[in-house]
Amino acid sequence: MTGRLLRTIGFDADDTLWQNEQYYRLTEDHFTELLADYAEGPHVSERLLEAEKRNLRHYGFGIKGFTLSMIETAVEITEGTVPATVIAQILDIGRDLLSHPVETLPYAHEVLEKLATKYLLVLITKGDLFDQERKLAQSGLGDFFHAVEIVSDKTAVTYRRAFSKNGEGPERAAMVGNSLKSDIVPALAAGSFGIFIPHALTWALERVEEPMDKPRFRKIDDLGQLPELLETLS
Repeated sequence: MTGRLLRTIGFDADDTLWQNEQYYRLTEDHFTELLADYAEGPHVSERLLEAEKRNLRHYGFGIKGFTLSMIETAVEITEGTVPATVIAQILDIGRDLLSHPVETLPYAHEVLEKLATKYLLVLITKGDLFDQERKLAQSGLGDFFHAVEIVSDKTAVTYRRAFSKNGEGPERAAMVGNSLKSDIVPALAAGSFGIFIPHALTWALERVEEPMDKPRFRKIDDLGQLPELLETLS
């Protein structure tokens, strides 16, 4: 391994290794139905997104913050008259998110199995600690990782620290993920390669322009293309 340019490969989890956003979308659809007597669905979704953005600095990323934002949105849209029964249903659908099944994405198992013999693999994910630990355990992918980092946010500092602790620094590492904002742009800023794998569903707050001017930026269609790409970088 020491003769390779790349020593460490970091992986995002949600919507990179397993499905996640689709469950949030289904929950949001259910939420808009609960408030159908008070506002149109698109307006409810818009207000919810505003609440999520506003609350990130208070609650961070993950299901608990999403549930609190749904409650806050319901209170605002109904001008404080939301029935307790609706609040109870919001809490129920939030809890359901914490128990949704783990559906790994195509090629996840075989690609990690192959790469684990050549690189140090590090899972770098953000969100609710218990939920991320649950999904990793149920995914069957945990044994492939040298280390797991569940963080409050992903910044260049996050990647410098993770790749220095697990490997030989960010310059000899690559980060793989579906979010340009969280997985790719800050990893590039840290000096790593950023390998973008688009997902059909991406949270609005994670969308930014592709950093085409960055020499270490790469883009592939799916995880199955990753081993071949890494060979060209190593």
